[in-house]
Amino acid sequence: MSRRTPRTCGDELLLARISAAAGREHIGKRRATYAAAVHTTPSHAVPVRVIRGLLAFARYGRPCGTKAGAEARLDLYERGMTIAVKGRIHVVRYDTTAVFRKSIRNRHDSARVGTTRIYTLIDVDGERVVLQGRPADSAAAEWEPEIQRAVTHAQLPWAWAALDNGERLTFGDIWLTKEKAGSGEVSARWPQVQQIEMKDGAISLNIDGNWSILGPMVSQVPNLFVLCKLVERLRADGTC
Repeated sequence: MSRRTPRTCGDELLLARISAAAGREHIGKRRATYAAAVHTTPSHAVPVRVIRGLLAFARYGRPCGTKAGAEARLDLYERGMTIAVKGRIHVVRYDTTAVFRKSIRNRHDSARVGTTRIYTLIDVDGERVVLQGRPADSAAAEWEPEIQRAVTHAQLPWAWAALDNGERLTFGDIWLTKEKAGSGEVSARWPQVQQIEMKDGAISLNIDGNWSILGPMVSQVPNLFVLCKLVERLRADGTC
């Protein structure tokens, strides 16, 4: 039988700080803990559109000031998560965060063959924290789908309620109502939408048999998995 590694005084202090930060944001009980690789976006990062409550608004994500590739502790809670890195603790709430996903195919590095998935999350202070899901990282294989599931579970009910109330929701440059979807000069009523696909890194709609690119690159769309769930339901419902 293997022995559990005893916690150091530093470990105990870190855990206390993490628990205190989670308590201040009322994100519930801790469910799992993982090690993760974290880095930050450049200081000139462009504004991002974040859905919060029932409104969409623009805000700047300030870089969190850690070095690229820093090792972090990731704690998942019932209603959010904490990311402890280089002495800082970031708190992310599932019901208000924006998550951006990007995949990078590694072909030339034999030690990292596969796809690296990059998750940029907005914490409660409006700062960007970037998590890397590296190839063959068993921990990332667990926290990636859990974050998607938790954010979808937290945001889908109020998003659907907003649509029912006649609201217009925005996901970056893409917008949805109960009747239509669109971006830029492209828009279509739901009965016209035959199919939606991710093609060449962008979202495309088949509108009456013709493909049209809807909005920016997938990596620039916040909470893409929430958007996809809404689109699936809108197309499947009798109202579409």
